[in-house]
Amino acid sequence: MNTWTRTTVLKIMVVRAVVFDIGGVLEITPKMDFDQRWEKRLGFAPGEIGGRMADVWAAGAVGTITEDDVHRAVRERLGLSEQQVDELMADMWKQYLGVANTDLIEYARALRSRCRTGILSNSFVGAREREQATYGFEDLVDEIVYSHEVGMCKPDPWIYELTCARLGVSPEEMVFLDDVEVAVDAASRAGIHAVLYRDNDQAIGEIEALLATD
Repeated sequence: MNTWTRTTVLKIMVVRAVVFDIGGVLEITPKMDFDQRWEKRLGFAPGEIGGRMADVWAAGAVGTITEDDVHRAVRERLGLSEQQVDELMADMWKQYLGVANTDLIEYARALRSRCRTGILSNSFVGAREREQATYGFEDLVDEIVYSHEVGMCKPDPWIYELTCARLGVSPEEMVFLDDVEVAVDAASRAGIHAVLYRDNDQAIGEIEALLATD
């Protein structure tokens, strides 16, 4: 290997940014199955709420509707009172927000002194405000890319490109941690160092191994 090749390989392997998913990673989301409980409460068939609301949930994930639109659709399609709409949406957000993965959040906080950090999350309209109020993610990392704000979801390759651009790094300079295999595979295809989250020790160990190549 000549000098130019060795220099190029070392340059490619330098990691300058670490990006985290939220649900199942920075947040532990319990299997509360709010829709199943509401189906039982309303006398609906299993999966009926998902069927009636599928296009609304999808639109909320890419920000083509507002929270008011969501509430209106829930009321009209499920035949609920305003109070029931508020209760159902409160249950949805409780499940969505989960609980803090405290150790991993603190690890992400400590990384800011070593490299650029970010969040890349498939989200839902209203998520930024609620997650900031609950977890303060805007103060945790340098950049947050929410699907409902940018109009595309993982595993769309463009969302990875956008995340790199916002952090000012090339794909090979970024590590991405996610618990969903298709999102990890898409990041890998984009040239990013992608890590599939299984538990904190495994995830931190793999990130540290990549950072150690600097």
